[in-house]
Amino acid sequence: MKLWDPLALREMTALVRDPVLRGRGVPHGDGRPVLLVPGFLSGDWSLMVLHSWLQRVGYRSFLSGIQLNVAHSEHLIAALRGRLKQVREETGSRVSFVGHSRGGVLSKVLSSRVPDSVEQVIGLGSPFADQFDVAALTNVAVGVVKTANQLRFGRRFHSEGRFAHDLRQPPAVPTTSIYTRSDDVVNFRSCLRPDIPAMSVWGSHNGMIVNPEVYRLLGRLLARPRRSP
Repeated sequence: MKLWDPLALREMTALVRDPVLRGRGVPHGDGRPVLLVPGFLSGDWSLMVLHSWLQRVGYRSFLSGIQLNVAHSEHLIAALRGRLKQVREETGSRVSFVGHSRGGVLSKVLSSRVPDSVEQVIGLGSPFADQFDVAALTNVAVGVVKTANQLRFGRRFHSEGRFAHDLRQPPAVPTTSIYTRSDDVVNFRSCLRPDIPAMSVWGSHNGMIVNPEVYRLLGRLLARPRRSP
């Protein structure tokens, strides 16, 4: 979340006034682990409100360890896989992922590689259909980061062959896309796929992580019966 984004601030104001922030109107969690993954150009700091809320309503919430989501996808996936292993060993349970934007894309790909460790994936404004279908200004940022990754890792975002292949595959675990038609960062149509259930909410892209309607949906989705062993 960009703290200077007026649209996101509007949603944060709505959340502060909404009873859902205090856990009202959502099922109480059963202590299962939830791993939060930040979006492009963001880090764990952007998810602190959601992190605290999940703990308040009965979940064991964990942060990804990503300080700034700008590295090559395979580099991020390797670190995220290690974090997932830590959380699963600590809790003894499959882990639910909630990923914002690119964080949801990373979560979906990781779940296809280690489905036995993942309970479900929930993407917030995540372009599951086309990770590069973004607004013009975001494309500029992607170009800068793409060049930086080429210099550091010798690879471009658009040459992520295995990652792109795994993203296109049908979900290996229950996966849900929560999106907004007024998304100002990604084309909302890129959040829609015929093999992934989608739920529409009001609001902005950056504001989805502090959106009271999103929190209600998360409360319902995370409380679903666990998958069979």
